[in-house]
Amino acid sequence: MIEYLVMDVDGTLTDGKICMSNTGELCKAFNIKDGCGIHDILIPNHIIPVIITGRKSDIVLNRCKELGITEVYQGVGNKIEKLIEVTEDLSTVAYIGDDINDLSCMVPVKEAGGVVGCPADAVKKVKEISDFVAEHNGGGGAVRDFIEWLVENQKHCD
Repeated sequence: MIEYLVMDVDGTLTDGKICMSNTGELCKAFNIKDGCGIHDILIPNHIIPVIITGRKSDIVLNRCKELGITEVYQGVGNKIEKLIEVTEDLSTVAYIGDDINDLSCMVPVKEAGGVVGCPADAVKKVKEISDFVAEHNGGGGAVRDFIEWLVENQKHCD
């Protein structure tokens, strides 16, 4: 049974573009369908959403607050170390990421019997390891695709 959905942010919940000014990050664009999937499908199905990202952003904190995501870890240099702090049983984890820095979590999650997924525009190495490749790109509904697939597969396992 999957208990956690762990998500990367840039390139997964967003399209990976970062608008910057002289004073720092200005904006990130999130897909409303991903948000609805997290808030209205994932959480009611008792799967805990978790954000683990290497960057720090108040924008991410604000979006997480809107969606009811309380497990938010930013500025993380070692994602697998943080993931093991969150849950020692990686078989209960679904992880969605898009780039090679996500492989440090995706490989151990998959080896433990958890589930890994990625957006349609993920890099080749991430696609090759993924159990699920979304129909949509990062920031374009990929997380929603993965959530719907996860919840449907959980129901078939019950």
